[in-house]
Amino acid sequence: MKAESSSQKHMKSSRFTVSTCSSLLMAFLFALSASFQFNDPDWYLWFPLYAMACLVNLVNGSNKIAKTTLLLGTILFLKDVCFLQGISGIWSFDMRERVVREKVGSGLVILSMSIQLQKGNPNNTTLSNHVELGQSILVAIGYGLSFAFFLFSKPEMKF
Repeated sequence: MKAESSSQKHMKSSRFTVSTCSSLLMAFLFALSASFQFNDPDWYLWFPLYAMACLVNLVNGSNKIAKTTLLLGTILFLKDVCFLQGISGIWSFDMRERVVREKVGSGLVILSMSIQLQKGNPNNTTLSNHVELGQSILVAIGYGLSFAFFLFSKPEMKF
């Protein structure tokens, strides 16, 4: 019986480490994104979004701030998709376009806040492994898109 409980404790501590590491990596990505917003014409919309997403990931979940950030991210995502690009532009991944970068950024915030809210839900014991896997996948996607943009984008960015 003791062997089971110690192995369960070890698994829980390793899960905590994966979750904490993923949250810190997303916090860094959102802090970096927030710092890039100061030369943007509508920085007053995007800086608070990324700063709040960074804060939620740093404290590893705060339901009130996460819900507010999720709402703001959804509004900005819909603004970009419906009003600026149209519905046909949803699938565009031309990262040279400012609107596409904003769409991807707000999408990452929406996914991250959804995961943080699921992680903070005390009734969510059956999905805990899926939440951690989703968080790890989100880190890989966020950093993968960022590296691909900085390494392979054409020097002519459209603002």
